[in-house]
Amino acid sequence: MTCKKRDDYLEWPEYFMAVAFLSAQRSKDPNSQVGACIVNSENKIVGIGYNGMPNGCSDDLLPWTRTADNKLNTKYPYVCHAELNAIMNKNSADVKGCSIYVALFPCNECAKLIIQAGIKEVIFMSDKYHDTPEMIAARRLFDLAGILYIKFKPKCSKIIIDFDSINSKPSQKPL
Repeated sequence: MTCKKRDDYLEWPEYFMAVAFLSAQRSKDPNSQVGACIVNSENKIVGIGYNGMPNGCSDDLLPWTRTADNKLNTKYPYVCHAELNAIMNKNSADVKGCSIYVALFPCNECAKLIIQAGIKEVIFMSDKYHDTPEMIAARRLFDLAGILYIKFKPKCSKIIIDFDSINSKPSQKPL
């Protein structure tokens, strides 16, 4: 009896985008949970991040709201985006020449960080803010710097993580 490998395993792009989405689940932002995963040419993850407040700054003392009379009472002056955190949280490997998988198309501030870090490719899931000045500026910067940005087209719409599956015994078919 021959035993063949599974053919329903995750391919690399789905795996890396799933890592970005899983990382996003760490975000405490009540409105936007964004994750990022930086990958080198050998398909090794060299950094992950999600949107949140800076280290050492209590996320209970800073605002999470999107709108207020004073911008200082919104999250925007304080929150660190997923791309920034992924770059800052990188392991000892360099991110030059890497790809970044990100749930949401990067803003202009993150585009600058991506360019300065030497990342060469952005793979994004959603571009829901496409027509905002921040995203228009980001695309302009990416175009000028020669950074590829590619809309991710998943082969499946859901990946389910079943923590109980490890306890199930493999099915043995009789000879």
